[in-house]
Amino acid sequence: MPIELDRDVREEAVQSIQRYFTEHMEERIGNIQAGALLSFFLEEIGPVVYNLAVQEAQERLHTRVAELDYECHQEPFGYWKKFDKRR
Repeated sequence: MPIELDRDVREEAVQSIQRYFTEHMEERIGNIQAGALLSFFLEEIGPVVYNLAVQEAQERLHTRVAELDYECHQEPFGYWKKFDKRR
């Protein structure tokens, strides 16, 4: 499943890559080159980040599901217990 960015997000990412090259690599990178680099990272490294995010979400959901029996547990046969306490 390819990772696709909205047009506005992609443009902002390209500008960020260009700025990074200017400030940290002390060289300019063009719009087309920055876009190609972004596409490479999205295709090559994006799935790793995506899979880690899915894994983290699964772990959190499993934890929440495991807690359901404690949070939602109702003691059965409680009707007579409330009368027994009165006596």
